Order: sequence, then C-alpha cells, then structure tokens
Amino acid sequence: MDIANANTVGHIVVFGNEKGGCGKSTAAMHATVALLRLGYKVGTIDLDARQGTFTRYLANRFQTIMRDGNPDGIPMPTHMPIRRSEAVSLKEKQDEESAFFFMALEEQTRENDFVVIDTPGADSHLNRLAHRFADTLVTPVNDSMVDLDLLADIDPVTLAVRGPSTYAKAVMAVRASRKTELGLGFRWVVMRNRINPINLKSKRDIETLLQDLSAKFDFKYIPGFSERIIFRDMFLKGLTLLDMQGAETGKGLSMSQLAARQEVRLLVHAIVPEAMRLSLMIQKKAQKVA
Repeated sequence: MDIANANTVGHIVVFGNEKGGCGKSTAAMHATVALLRLGYKVGTIDLDARQGTFTRYLANRFQTIMRDGNPDGIPMPTHMPIRRSEAVSLKEKQDEESAFFFMALEEQTRENDFVVIDTPGADSHLNRLAHRFADTLVTPVNDSMVDLDLLADIDPVTLAVRGPSTYAKAVMAVRASRKTELGLGFRWVVMRNRINPINLKSKRDIETLLQDLSAKFDFKYIPGFSERIIFRDMFLKGLTLLDMQGAETGKGLSMSQLAARQEVRLLVHAIVPEAMRLSLMIQKKAQKVA
C-alpha cells in the first residue's frame, strides 16, 4: 500500500508500547469515548486480538446497549479486531497480517475522523506496521523505573540519561522514516499511568526524568491517569467515566471522578489540541440546559 497516495481522511492514533500491562487498552477506550462524545466519527482497530482487552471492552459496551435499549445515547465506534496470522512461514504470516491491516486501515480512515489503534505489548510485525502509520503515537508508561527502561538508558546512581533505550530508538527511527520518505509528521505523546497518590521520592524522580526525556527525545509529556478504581471497575459494562450521568457538567461527580475526568481531557487535548476548546463549549451548553 502506498501510504503517500492513500485516499485516507481519519487521523490515526496508535496506543503503543512494547511492554504489556501499561494500560494501553484502558487509555485507548477512554480516548475513543471522549472523541465520540465530542461529536467525532471514530473507528477502532485491535491488533492485540489474542488478548483482546480492547475488543472485549467494546463487546461489553455493545451488550450494555442491547440490554438497556440505550436510553442514554451511549455512542459506539466501528470496530475491527485483527488476529496474528497462523500461517506456516514468516513471509506468509507477514503478508497475511499486512493485507488485513491495510484493508482495515483503509476502510476505517475513509469513514471516520479518527482511527484509534490498540497494539500488543511486544515487538511484532503488526505492532511495527501500526507505528509506521501513526499520525499520533500515545505511549502509556507505568509509574516505575521498569517501564522507563524501555524509553531511556538511565544511570542507576545519578539518574542521568545516557541515551534512548530499545523502544525510544524504534520510535525515533519511525519518525525519521516518515519524515524522509513520506514527508509526514508524527506526534509522540508519553503519558504516565497508574500514578501513585502518595508523594514518594521515586514518583518525583520519574516526573523529573520524563520532563527531561520529553525535551531530549521530542515527545509531549502529560501526567496521564492516576491509580483510580473508576478507570477499571466499569469494564464489565463496557462503560467509561465519560458515560456516567453528569460527566459533561460535572454535577453529581465526586472530587476523584472530577479529577479523573480532567485527566481524560488532557489526554484528548494532547491527541487533538482543538478538542479541548470543543469540550469546553459542549460543557457550557450542557450546564445551560441543566
């Protein structure tokens, strides 16, 4: 597929990190719902279909809509899961996966304003394809030095950054390739995830390191999601914080829920800056109606 001449419209947002368990699916789901509620048409692709957290989250959402009749107008994206090929040879596997990926991407970008892609937590052919086609890459990073190790080679004594590590090198190579070969931009957002509410020294060290790395490696750093039950306990119903009654106006939400709502807004603002302005307009309209 010739990406430079592809007849695509949708902005491709990839949630990627070569480490599992960093919250990619949860972040992707909340970003998807936020964009839908801002009035955008959104398509979703799950490249981690074997584990399928993103796909199951959306399936649970669909079941909730069918069971309750959708009186609250819960929005749904158009979704496509892609499984890893089980072909015998490596070439056959990659050809098959590429064919399904390009088919899904072409259809989703043609029909939607945004395409949100959730990726596996490991290096793979599908993962590399998704990164190459990303207009915006969002990398959730758990609040630990273990996760930071994929981004940077850090001196254990001084905490000085000695250079990029495995994943950061791969992202930088993709960025350079897109610019040189295709003349396309690439926005990289790194968000901290599951931030501990306790003010620990390690937490402060990670904050300082990520701010330093954002300048060195040219990504936008956002605080991301704190460790909150609200981000996980609605999974079985396929719902998110933004589907709660009062989410638009803030009426009836607890302080923790209001803070979580702001964290989601910051994520969406990093993906598409004009979304913050649109979100505030919608909130003001909702408050007038209320």
